[in-house]
Amino acid sequence: MTALQLNAELYRAMSEIANDKTLLAKVLKYVKSLAPAKTENNEEGWADSFSGAWKDSRSTEEIINDILESRTPNSREIEL
Repeated sequence: MTALQLNAELYRAMSEIANDKTLLAKVLKYVKSLAPAKTENNEEGWADSFSGAWKDSRSTEEIINDILESRTPNSREIEL
């Protein structure tokens, strides 16, 4: 079966389902049962586990200065 034939067959089958509300409801219920339910991470304080992950004896200002000083200029030439 070619892709074009498969596409036509799927379209024909889907149009039959779409025209029958009861059948469409059953198909939708089945499809929804295939997908796992989304779980939301609404736990309060979940971001606290990241707190203190960076260990450094430098001050905030020293870290910022180190980052800024380590930057290099872009040497690429871009034609417009």
